[in-house]
Amino acid sequence: MGFKLDQEKFQAAVLELIRRTSTQLPADVISAMEQARDNEDPDSAARSVLGSMLKNTEMAREDSTPICQDTGTNIHLVTIPEGVSLRKVEAAIVGATRQATEKAYLRPNAVDSISGKNSGDNTGVMSPYIHFDEWDEPSIKVRLALKGGGCENVSAQYKLPDGSLKAGRNLDGVYKTIVDAINKAQGLGCAPGILGIGVGGDRATGMLMAKEQLFRKLDDVNTDPALAELEGRLMGDLNKLGIGPLGFGGKTTVLGVKIGAVHRLPASFFVSIAYMCWADRRHEMIFCESEVSYD
Repeated sequence: MGFKLDQEKFQAAVLELIRRTSTQLPADVISAMEQARDNEDPDSAARSVLGSMLKNTEMAREDSTPICQDTGTNIHLVTIPEGVSLRKVEAAIVGATRQATEKAYLRPNAVDSISGKNSGDNTGVMSPYIHFDEWDEPSIKVRLALKGGGCENVSAQYKLPDGSLKAGRNLDGVYKTIVDAINKAQGLGCAPGILGIGVGGDRATGMLMAKEQLFRKLDDVNTDPALAELEGRLMGDLNKLGIGPLGFGGKTTVLGVKIGAVHRLPASFFVSIAYMCWADRRHEMIFCESEVSYD
C-alpha cells in the first residue's frame, strides 16, 4: 500500500508548522544565544542586547506571536514518497500560508515585483517558495525557514578568483569572501547571524545549497573534515571582528557557520552566502497518515 495524502489534515499540519516557526526559536538557537550572552562582558551593550533578544523570544513563545514583525520569506523544503502529487502538496502549503496570514502568524510579505501590489496573503508567483525532493519513507517531511528581508539583503555571492580580495579558487579564497561579506554587513541583517554557505554550483544551485545549510543544527559537525575545519576557523575569526550584536560591539558576531559544496563548471567558482538573522526561525515536521511530529 502506498502513502495516501489526506490533503485537509496535511494543510492543518503545515499551518501548525508555520505557527511554531514564526513564534518559537529552535532549542539549539536559544542555547547558543544564552551561551553568547553569558560570554559577553557584564554591563556591556552586547550582553544587554542578547538578553533583550532572549526575552523577546520568551514572550513570543508564551503569547504565540511572531518573534519578529518581519515574518520573512517562507522557504519550504519538502520530501515526499514516490507517487504523491506535488500539485496537491503545493496547494495545501499555499492554503496553510493563507490561513497563517489570516491568523497573523505571518505578515503579508508577497509583493508583485512589477506593480508593487501586495497580494495580502503571502501567495503569488513562486510564493511561498517550495523545493521538492523524494525518499522511500511512507511520510512527508517539511522543513520550513522564515527568512527576513534584512538578513536576505546582506546575503551575497562571490565569483572566484577575486583579485580585490586576493582570493583564489580554493578554501582559503572561500574564507576570504566570507570574512569580507561579514565585514561589509557589519550589524546589518540583525547580527549575530547564522551563515549558510554554498561552495560551487551555478548561481542558483549554489545559493540553494547555502540556504539548505541553514537547516543544520548549530552544534552539529560537518561530515567533510576540510569543511568542518573551515567552519570552526570562521566561527573563531568572525567573532574576533568585534562587530557584535546589532553592530554594538562585542564577542558575538555569528552564532554558526555551515558550509556545503556542490560540483561546478571548470570555468566557474561561486561562493554563495545566505545570511540568517539571530531570529533563526526554522522547524520541521514529519507527516504520516496516522500522526504528525514536530522537531
